[in-house]
Amino acid sequence: MKRIFVIMMMLISLGVFLINSCTNKEEEVIKIGAILPLTGDAAKYGEIAKNGIELALDEINSEGGINGKNIVMVYEDTKGDPKLGVTAIQKLITINKVKAIIGDLFSSVTLAVAPIANKNKIVLLSPASSSPKITNAGDFIFRNCPSDVYEGSVMANHAYDILNYRKVALLYINNDYGLGIKNVFGKVFSEKGGAIVTEEAFDQNSNDFKSQLLKIKNKNPEAIYLVGYKKMGHILKQTKEMGIQSQFLSTVMFEDPEILEIAKNSAEGVIYSASAFNPESDESLIQDFVQSYENKYNQV
Repeated sequence: MKRIFVIMMMLISLGVFLINSCTNKEEEVIKIGAILPLTGDAAKYGEIAKNGIELALDEINSEGGINGKNIVMVYEDTKGDPKLGVTAIQKLITINKVKAIIGDLFSSVTLAVAPIANKNKIVLLSPASSSPKITNAGDFIFRNCPSDVYEGSVMANHAYDILNYRKVALLYINNDYGLGIKNVFGKVFSEKGGAIVTEEAFDQNSNDFKSQLLKIKNKNPEAIYLVGYKKMGHILKQTKEMGIQSQFLSTVMFEDPEILEIAKNSAEGVIYSASAFNPESDESLIQDFVQSYENKYNQV
C-alpha cells in the first residue's frame, strides 16, 4: 500500500504543477495520462497504482478540481513492455492531448518513453521506476521513489559489514531495474573488499531457473542477491529442490505477497531491504490516506 500512498501524493503534487501550466480557458477538463501494466503478468502492480490514482482523483475533484476544472484520467496499458509503452505515450500526447503523464512502474518502460515525453515537454512522473539512469533521463522526467543507488548500497553495506559475507552471487531479472540495482550492489560490495563470484541473468517470462542456479551452486557463494518480481517465488522453490544452502538477499519487491504464496516455506529466512511505511503512524497525512483507502476499497 505504500506505493499507492506515493502515487496519491504524486497526483496531488502534479495537480499543483498544473495550476500554473493549464491556462487554456476553452478546456472544460484537464486530462492527465497514465501508462501502467493493466494486463499481463504485472497487472496487479498496475491495479494497485490505479487504485491510488483514483483515490487522489476523487479527492481533488471533490474539492473543485484545479482552477475549477475536473481532472480526467486517460489510462493506457503497457503490460510492462517498453514497446507498448512507446505506443501508449505517443497516443496520450498526440491524440488525447494530456497535460502530464503518470508512469510507468517499470524502469525499462519509463526509460523507453522518457525521450518522447522530454521532446514534447510533457512532465512524466514515475511512482516506482528506480533505475539510476532515470536521474539523467531528461528535464521533464521525475520519479517519486528512491533510486536503486540507495537501496543497492544499503544492502551491500549490510551484507559486508553486518552479515560479514565476502562471497556473493548476483541473480537478477534482465531489464533496466535488475541491471541497475545489481550493478550498484556489486560495485559497493566489491569496493568494500567483497567478491562477486558470478552474475546470472534471467528473462522476465522465464519459469525454469535451474541453469542459472547450477552455475551459482558451483561457485558456492555465502549469499545470493536476488533481484526480480514475483518469479522470485519460483526461484526460491527451485533453489531448495537443488539443495542450495546460500543465504538469499533481496529487494523491496520481495514484499509481494504472491512470492510467499508460490515459495511457501522456501522463502523462510530471506533478508530484504524496503523503504519504511507505517500504516499505524500518528501522522495525520498517513492516517487520512489509510482511512480513505479502506473506505473506498474495503481493504488496507
